[in-house]
Amino acid sequence: MTHESPLGKSTTYSSQYDPELLFAISRAESRRKLDFGADLPFTGWDIWNAWELTWLNAGGVPQVAMVEIRVPATSPKIIESKSLKLYCNSFCMTAFESIADVRSAIRNDLGRLTESDVEVSLTTATGESPVEEFQGQCIDSVDTKCNIYTVDASLLRSGGETVSNALHSHLLRSLCPVTDQPDIGSVLVSYRGPRIDRASLLQYIVSYREHNDFHEACVERMFVDILERCQPEALTVYARYQRRGGIDINPFRSNFEQVPPNTRLWRQ
Repeated sequence: MTHESPLGKSTTYSSQYDPELLFAISRAESRRKLDFGADLPFTGWDIWNAWELTWLNAGGVPQVAMVEIRVPATSPKIIESKSLKLYCNSFCMTAFESIADVRSAIRNDLGRLTESDVEVSLTTATGESPVEEFQGQCIDSVDTKCNIYTVDASLLRSGGETVSNALHSHLLRSLCPVTDQPDIGSVLVSYRGPRIDRASLLQYIVSYREHNDFHEACVERMFVDILERCQPEALTVYARYQRRGGIDINPFRSNFEQVPPNTRLWRQ
């Protein structure tokens, strides 16, 4: 169904509120490839930050806000990113009585689209969004060599004593499955279990470099691969991608943590 989406196509930009611009993509196809059956091995959220939302108030004065959208990992469908950009742009010449009305419209529209209970919050220009860091240690300076650039779970190694650890990398790169445009991001792996070899984890993350898939599917594959190959008893995989079209997408999957922070990183 992605061939029907606006992604990669010439587009007319509407300036009047239009929820029909939104396009959904089923999670089922990418999850079939992971073969984990009917029961998800994780809980989680897809956290979207749209930085270019603007509309008119009742007096015709432009208003601006950043909108945070949280789509549960249990939703049957995800939002196609370009359609969300077009949808947000359609607010620009439409008058709303209050910011609460804007939030309600977005929440209702995205809830219908994804067939789930979507959480939406708006932050106005009076708020701040400080740059933060992922927890734990960065593995990007680990002494290793990389020569595999398509996903290879066999790279992952673990063993020895049980530890609680948080490791992150800023070297994540994958490709949009529709346009082949690069998606650049950072990824956090937090776990409790046999110690994961850091060089092998870095090699595995780098192996996504020419992999074609959506952000959400990449993170779910990481979770499944690490769970199967490294056997942690507790695992979180959280990726923070750079903005494209004024929107960043940040999938969070875990089997022991419930509420992810919306941690804005240095490239966001």
